[in-house]
Amino acid sequence: MLTKKETPHYLGHRRRLKDRLMSDPRALADYEVLELVLGYVNVRRDNKPLAKELLSRFGSLRGTLLARMEELRDVPGFGPGAEEFVTLWREAWARFHEQPARDRIVLNAPDIVADMARARIGAKEREEFWMALVDTKNRLIGWEQVSKGTVDQAAVYPREVLGVALRHKASGMILVHNHPSGDPRPSTEDVEFTRRIKSAAREIDLRLLDHLVVTENRFFSFQAEGMI
Repeated sequence: MLTKKETPHYLGHRRRLKDRLMSDPRALADYEVLELVLGYVNVRRDNKPLAKELLSRFGSLRGTLLARMEELRDVPGFGPGAEEFVTLWREAWARFHEQPARDRIVLNAPDIVADMARARIGAKEREEFWMALVDTKNRLIGWEQVSKGTVDQAAVYPREVLGVALRHKASGMILVHNHPSGDPRPSTEDVEFTRRIKSAAREIDLRLLDHLVVTENRFFSFQAEGMI
């Protein structure tokens, strides 16, 4: 005799979580928020065990979403769909913080570029070198990646930096790179590179406004520290 296929138990649970979400989002526990998010990726499975395991390993929602991808892949049940979602979330978060570049906002404090940089590269496990470019009124006209590197170095040359600025017809620039170590203090090499760029930029009437070193939560400004 044919019997009606039973509805998976997690579908009713998921519906109740969604109802609670719409009623009072702040009442949900972190694992329930993550469970709901994963439900849009893994539609046909109970995501509570995976959500709890991720939070157990990485300590928080933030820790989970910013964890290194190779670490996330080690969690049983974290498949390609979840990896695609985390990648998409990170890109959306970075673009949200890069809106000042699209709005051509006037740069009057290092925090604006630092926020953009932390969202884009602050949690990266390898060094990346970027540039914020401005016009004569210090309006942001470009935000460009120059190079990617290793866990402790991003090879970049003055000619590359100046070439990017000239292509954008920029009047000034802010150099930016991340320190995966979590310590934003500049290295001896960072200081020497900044000196070389400032000297080369002066020869073509290009202003070096700042050099920022960022981590996930902090940043160091050469300009604020009187080093430019």
